[in-house]
Amino acid sequence: MNRQIVLVFFTLLATVVLFEYSHLDLAVQDYFYNFELSQWIINRDNALLKLFLYDGIKKLFIIFVLALSVALILFRETSIMRRYRRGFIIVLLSSITVPLSVGVLKAVTHIPCPKNIQQYGGSYPHITLFKHYPQNFQQSQNIQCYPAGHASGGFALMSLFFLFKKRKHRIIALVSSITTGWVTGGYKMLIGDHFLSHTLVTMLLAWLIILIITRMICFKQSTWQEVLTTLASDSRTETAKNYS
Repeated sequence: MNRQIVLVFFTLLATVVLFEYSHLDLAVQDYFYNFELSQWIINRDNALLKLFLYDGIKKLFIIFVLALSVALILFRETSIMRRYRRGFIIVLLSSITVPLSVGVLKAVTHIPCPKNIQQYGGSYPHITLFKHYPQNFQQSQNIQCYPAGHASGGFALMSLFFLFKKRKHRIIALVSSITTGWVTGGYKMLIGDHFLSHTLVTMLLAWLIILIITRMICFKQSTWQEVLTTLASDSRTETAKNYS
């Protein structure tokens, strides 16, 4: 687990640096924008797509988190909850922590969306994580586009990997959650709300957070098991001495 955490951290760092010093974001986003018509490939006002790929998924995610929280409280003594308790806790903590962490980053980075920058008809210069706005530029609104917040819910569900026991079920859970994250993230790219790097960074950051949460939960559980084992061993030793 420690090795995976280090590997994902440096992969995340390399990804940030790659997009920081390349034009990959703009090269990819150009495919989603019609420069002749000055519009994105998907209309953000399409109510049906917005329902299924934005509002609907967001509401389902909130319902899922609330239902899981209630289940952990009301059904904590059931056999299935006892068997999968650690996995449920990992999923719940990840589902809360990942979106919150992404939300905090969005609030402090102040990076514009594709729709906001001058290249795509906006008024903002193209700013990345390590680049600053020109001194004479005044922001007209509080921009919060980096990393991708909407996709964070889907990527948080990658934690379902640690819920299941069988490898087959783990793979299905992981592929399904990654697909959900990229479907929602891709929709936001197609309407000009995010660059490719925004969604990719969110995915890697989500997996890093999930690994750290899992490591902490497993460490805490193993520590308590060691304590209980030690206490039980001392108790048996003391009992043996008394009988002798």
